[in-house]
Amino acid sequence: MAKIKVKTPLVEMDGDEMTRIIWAMIKEKLVLPYLDVDLKYFDLGVKKRDETDDKITVEAAAAIKQYGVGVKCATITPDGDRVKEYSLKKAWPSPNGQIRSYLDGTVFRKPITVKNISPAVRSWKKPIMIGRHAYGDLYKSAEMVIPGAGKAEMVFTPADGGEKLQVQVHEFKGPGIVMGIHNTDKSIISFAKACINYAISEKVDLWFAVKDTISKKYHTHFKEIFAAEVAKRQADMDKAGIKYRYLLIDDAVAQIMKHEGGILWAMRNYDGDVFSDMVAAGFGSLGMMTSVLVSPDGKFEFEAAHGTVKRHYYEHLKGNATSTNSVASIFAWTGAIKKRGELDGTADVSRFGEALEKAVISCIEKGIVTKDLVPLMDPRPAKYETTEGFINAVAEELKKNWK
Repeated sequence: MAKIKVKTPLVEMDGDEMTRIIWAMIKEKLVLPYLDVDLKYFDLGVKKRDETDDKITVEAAAAIKQYGVGVKCATITPDGDRVKEYSLKKAWPSPNGQIRSYLDGTVFRKPITVKNISPAVRSWKKPIMIGRHAYGDLYKSAEMVIPGAGKAEMVFTPADGGEKLQVQVHEFKGPGIVMGIHNTDKSIISFAKACINYAISEKVDLWFAVKDTISKKYHTHFKEIFAAEVAKRQADMDKAGIKYRYLLIDDAVAQIMKHEGGILWAMRNYDGDVFSDMVAAGFGSLGMMTSVLVSPDGKFEFEAAHGTVKRHYYEHLKGNATSTNSVASIFAWTGAIKKRGELDGTADVSRFGEALEKAVISCIEKGIVTKDLVPLMDPRPAKYETTEGFINAVAEELKKNWK
């Protein structure tokens, strides 16, 4: 069988621990036998990042900007314990955060749905996609423990020497705490543009939710910028047959529990962090959740929504068989392959990505699954597959149906 030629290179970023093992299997058994593709390879495993003083992460991000599409394995963001475990020079920052910052991107998560895994929320019939504004707010905050009575104030000093702006945060009568958060118009505009682009590409309605009734400046500013960007793209949204809806965050939470899904729910940083995990759990598992980073200028980076599966990796190192869910990692590859085909105008490449996804879904719906999915299924399979056994089953299903 002749391989399908992929016109433009695809940026590949390897990762750590059990997901690195899975990554190699996916590439060897599900991708390279079918595609003639130039993979621009970057090893973002923690040892290589340490060896290069993390320059390799920036190089990978630059390659995504150059070629337009990347696919990334899960990686370690080292804490103090990991620094000791891997004898690192320092606790290097999150590769995801660095790539996100370099591309000025927004992260979108989408559950992978199958017939024999019912969502915990009965009304959810279609995927609920989450768009998280992954910049600023709580995650770039300045905090202070207040030792006693006194005033906490917020001051802005203009760079041009103009008049200072000053507001009192609180007059403390005793000990307490205070926090300052920020965001930028540039980042909020990029977020809104990416959400609109993603909603149009997926042909789903777009929700945005904050609490502007309470935060009449900070949250209202988000709301106004988002509405302005939607207005600029109204014709494109009308053409795609989708609508924009603004809700208060508490109203959105209440309504999402009764909604059938099939929407993109855009949220600020903290809200997106929390509710993306709620939606993932509601649909079954982080192992069944895709993640794509989209930049305002149309660059894409696909990955699984979960981490490196450390516990399974230690079992693997002992020589023990594991049953690690590879679905989200496979869908990272298929997402990148389909997008590469779409951008290149090569229908066969996109069709292959779709065929590989169908092979995965077919296996799960036949009851061929890894251990983590068994308790979620109805009916429950009598047995589960090993990590390699599941990938082999997908390979057989793909071989049988791909023409």
